[in-house]
Amino acid sequence: MSKIYFLLLLAGLLSAAPAAAQLYDVRPGDVNYNKKPRSALKVQVDGKATDVREYFQDWMKSSYNVKFKTGGVLGMGKSDVLMARQTPASTISGKLVDLYATIIAPSDSVAEVAIFGGFDDNTFFDPSSTKAEYDALRAVAQNFAGAARLKAYRDMIAEAEKKLKATEKEKDRLEKEQAALKANTAANLARIEELKKKNAENLLQSRTDSASQLKNNKLLDESRLRLQRRRDRLSALDRKN
Repeated sequence: MSKIYFLLLLAGLLSAAPAAAQLYDVRPGDVNYNKKPRSALKVQVDGKATDVREYFQDWMKSSYNVKFKTGGVLGMGKSDVLMARQTPASTISGKLVDLYATIIAPSDSVAEVAIFGGFDDNTFFDPSSTKAEYDALRAVAQNFAGAARLKAYRDMIAEAEKKLKATEKEKDRLEKEQAALKANTAANLARIEELKKKNAENLLQSRTDSASQLKNNKLLDESRLRLQRRRDRLSALDRKN
């Protein structure tokens, strides 16, 4: 198993791929803006909506020198729409254009980016009347999808590497703990053997002391008896005198 395959598997990327087959595919759609449907190019990518929103703005600025700002609200919701009003975008048109983008979250880990635009508030790009500009906008969306895919893979690999390092660190910690426990157990067993030996010596000494104590008690009784006899004899002599 290659390291890259293992990292992707650890990140959950490989197992998630079949269920996310439609990710990064640019498709036509509509966005309700200013209470009217506008033709848009939509693409779903991996990531949280807030992170994708930030990345999209940075990518548009670095790739096309288009600076998006937060604008009004969508006609059917309350999500902020990003806009770049009357901005030069030579890849789309030789004229100044209005570009818009919305980012919503179909799920916690997927964000949907919708890009649309026009020449002004009355002329929005669509596949029929402004086909060249609409197709150019599709190319922008496709380029973003490719960049977002690479970023997602890099982020997943970075996260997998982070998890792998954490797992290896935990493995080292557990091995050190096991080694310490093993050494402690060995020391305890040695101490137990030492205590067993000491207990055996104590038992032997106790038996010896018990025998000596019995002998000592006998000698003590004999000494007391001898002393009492001598006292009695002395008392008898004193009475005679």
